Amino acid sequence: MQSEVVASRSADQRDSRESRNGTPQLDAVSLAIIEQLQEDGRRPYAAIGKAVGLSEAAVRQRVQKLLDQGVMQIVAVTDPLTVGFRRQAMVGINVEGDVESVADALTDMPEVEYVVMTAGSFDILAEIVCEDDDHLLGVINKRIRALPGVRSTESFVYLKLKKQTYMWGTR
Repeated sequence: MQSEVVASRSADQRDSRESRNGTPQLDAVSLAIIEQLQEDGRRPYAAIGKAVGLSEAAVRQRVQKLLDQGVMQIVAVTDPLTVGFRRQAMVGINVEGDVESVADALTDMPEVEYVVMTAGSFDILAEIVCEDDDHLLGVINKRIRALPGVRSTESFVYLKLKKQTYMWGTR
């Protein structure tokens, strides 16, 4: 038990190092834990520990650390249609001036699920989930287009969601 605690502490110290850009540098054990949780977010810590060679307590500590560092989240992913959101769209946004201030304003909107600043035809792509077409129109027309710096928008309304996955693993 004592050697397991020492090994766990030393592994946690390895796990907590940061790269030069300030992001956590993850060891092989943490990456394996993440992959286990990507396969099944409800997998018991004891089963994960068996798969990666740690005790349940050590896995629990690692998972908490990964959550605290913002490396991962454990969430329930729903089909928006089944929970009352009948309209989804990706909105391409062109901005004059500060792109980050527009991206920050978008992140504060509850209907906006995803915001990415891009290089290419649009400065920002934002995924929006709404109850219906009227709700979507209101978000785009009255809120997004009203943001200072927004020059234009182009909407790509989702007709059918064919694939949504979070199983890309780790590298």
